[in-house]
Amino acid sequence: MAGMGFDTDITQADVKELADTARLCRGDILKMTSLAASGHPGGSMSSIDMYLTVYKFANISPENFKSSSRDRIYVSHGHTSPAVYSALARNGFFNIDDAISQFRLAGSIYEGHIERMVNGVEWTTGNLGQGLSAACGAAMAGEIAGEDFNVYCFMGDGEQQKGQQAEARRFAAMHGLNNITAFIDYNKLQISGNIEDVMYQNIKDDYTADGWFVITVDGHDYEKLFTAIKYGQKLEQPVLILAETVMSKGVSFMENIHGYHGKPLTEEQLDKALAELGLENDLAKYKALRADFKFCSSCHELDIPEVKVGYDKDKEYGLDVKTDCRSAFGDAIYDIVKASQADGMTPVAVFDCDLASSVKTDKVEKEYPDNFVQTGIQEHHACVAAGAASVNGVVSFFADFGVFGVDEVYNQQRLNDINCASLKTVTTHIGIDVGEDGKTHQCIDYVGTMRNLFGFRVIIPADPNQTYKAVCFAAENPGNFLVGMGRSKLATIEKDGKPMFGKGYTFKYGQVDVIKDGDFAIATYGSMTARALKVAELLKAKGINAAVLNCSCPLHPDMEAFEKYTDKPVFVYEDHNEFTGLAATLANRFSEDGDAPRIVRFGVRGYAYSGTPDAVFKLLGLDPETVAAEIEAELK
Repeated sequence: MAGMGFDTDITQADVKELADTARLCRGDILKMTSLAASGHPGGSMSSIDMYLTVYKFANISPENFKSSSRDRIYVSHGHTSPAVYSALARNGFFNIDDAISQFRLAGSIYEGHIERMVNGVEWTTGNLGQGLSAACGAAMAGEIAGEDFNVYCFMGDGEQQKGQQAEARRFAAMHGLNNITAFIDYNKLQISGNIEDVMYQNIKDDYTADGWFVITVDGHDYEKLFTAIKYGQKLEQPVLILAETVMSKGVSFMENIHGYHGKPLTEEQLDKALAELGLENDLAKYKALRADFKFCSSCHELDIPEVKVGYDKDKEYGLDVKTDCRSAFGDAIYDIVKASQADGMTPVAVFDCDLASSVKTDKVEKEYPDNFVQTGIQEHHACVAAGAASVNGVVSFFADFGVFGVDEVYNQQRLNDINCASLKTVTTHIGIDVGEDGKTHQCIDYVGTMRNLFGFRVIIPADPNQTYKAVCFAAENPGNFLVGMGRSKLATIEKDGKPMFGKGYTFKYGQVDVIKDGDFAIATYGSMTARALKVAELLKAKGINAAVLNCSCPLHPDMEAFEKYTDKPVFVYEDHNEFTGLAATLANRFSEDGDAPRIVRFGVRGYAYSGTPDAVFKLLGLDPETVAAEIEAELK
């Protein structure tokens, strides 16, 4: 019966089966939260009837939960994990005894908020307000990949106070994501009490105004829930089912008490509640199972989908070409999308935040509009939607300015990292190179911020040739990447009379490129590489021979490249916060060896000014002439 869809009818036998299962699930919820002495029983008990209805009829099962054509179920209020785990287990996805006994136990996959390594869970959530964005990302990926499936998203009522919810619902309506059915557990209670007392909101009118069809139903009536879902799936707009529920439904002394939002029962209260539900109190069994738990590190690993992409492997910008790295990104993303149209290639999604002409995704927008996803000025939503899309059958790019794609969406990028997404974030306008836009737009922490995310790899290419190859490298390799670049046009970097990163050059993550050899090292990256070469030229005129090392992967440089330079100071030249960029990386890595050279930092020491990049660099003492003079003085 499971997975038969909502184009049939619900029978009285179905209703009885759901009611019987819900009673068991409410017992599961209370047992696991009491056993762990923590958790969120209230919202779990008000949501469980909705979960069971959808899991019973949606096209997702223990047999097909990895199929690309499966229905997707997202739970935004991830703290209702007891209900999610119970609903999945009672539908055969795993053993209910494991979920109960291991709930919130250190090392278990059944964590306090739902985790993607659990069979049937699509997206790790817990930071409220992000689930609908993830659901939109899955729906968008399905549309681009040509897959036909339904997407269900469950949310709490309190989280509707989050601004990202408005971003996501506007996006869904704008893009006609009619395969999305969302649910709000409208029990009207949150941690601090009644939702209206905490923060005023008008949920129904908000969704209606943004283009959704809203159906209000009793969230504990299986027939009404089923009928609402069935009706909504015939409509040509996204549907919200506003499910009026009772917090802690099913146990009389818990109902409608906001304290049980995040408060488990004592063992004495559990005994009373289970008796009311007509269930056995077998907590002792679960205590024994909990004591016997064995940690499994591989159980926490997530699959990252393999992809197949194409691009121009002979692409080269000649020595006579001076262009910006963002234009090279535009060329790369266009070539990748163009190649994806062929059979056997992975589809590509390009998420843009009203910046196509600036981040150079406009050629994709014009010629391949089906692969171009306009999100408007909604960076939080765009980041999560693009991240979720990346694990749903497409190569997903998120293009933005540095301050928006890194700083503004740090929490969203952190969740992408936790989910082991495979997002390719490309940010233009990083560093002081932004110039005239001033300090609000000068992202000077693009390395330091991403340093905090364990799974992200950061690439800051030195010129357009390296940019093209770095973007293509990120596209065809699994995992999360940030590829960052400035705004200014750069000369093609030359070595031995030809473009250094042109034909014949293969980008390797972590590789340090010795552009010019010498007696000591100037370590640099990005748009500063050309300036570092100018510094070396000025020093050469003084009889000082400086090596220039391009560290395009400033979080993970190959330290072997520095071995011959450690007997003298290493000079780090970057348009980044001098305390958290490449200099910090080298300081950490050298200190691990126990014989660290002196590191001299030429970086940003405070928020900068508005003006042309060269003028701002001079004011900061980061122009080549000043840096060369200071290096000369240091060496003396």
